[in-house]
Amino acid sequence: MNTKNQDGLITTLKDRFIKNMGRHPGIDWSSVQSKLETFPKKLQRLSEMEASGGEPDVIAYDENSGEFIFCDCSPESPLGRRSLCYDQQALDSRKQNKPAGNAIDVASSMGIEILTEQQYRELQELGDFDRKTSSWIITPEKIRALGGALFCDRRYDQVFTYHNGAESYYAARGFRGRLRV
Repeated sequence: MNTKNQDGLITTLKDRFIKNMGRHPGIDWSSVQSKLETFPKKLQRLSEMEASGGEPDVIAYDENSGEFIFCDCSPESPLGRRSLCYDQQALDSRKQNKPAGNAIDVASSMGIEILTEQQYRELQELGDFDRKTSSWIITPEKIRALGGALFCDRRYDQVFTYHNGAESYYAARGFRGRLRV
């Protein structure tokens, strides 16, 4: 990223941080910005999260590692990361109408982690996300070995976890990611 793009992204992240102080009580922006400027590769990953519609924001600070945790905080599953099946095995199993890719590989190429069920539920404590969409989550190996994959959403003011065939994909299902900085 060039300096102009870095500065623009930092401004966007700062504005979002200030607008949503309830997501990160006790964390000050100057500490976050200092970390971002120290790790330009992480800033590039946040840029990819932003470009795909994730609206990343700080949601926590890990005192043990000294890292800030950013997460996709877009109201709905990021638009640029929808219509993906779960993983490469699922994509390979489709004979027709293959999606453009899979959530696991897209997340990996972006350098971010897909949320676990617990992380998804923790995010939902900070706001109402995925009221019209759903998001793939990391699926336990036992379920995945049987051909399934898990996803979550919020309906009726509750967070639900569901299952689907890992090869399925929908225009309203994407994935949310996290990044430690």
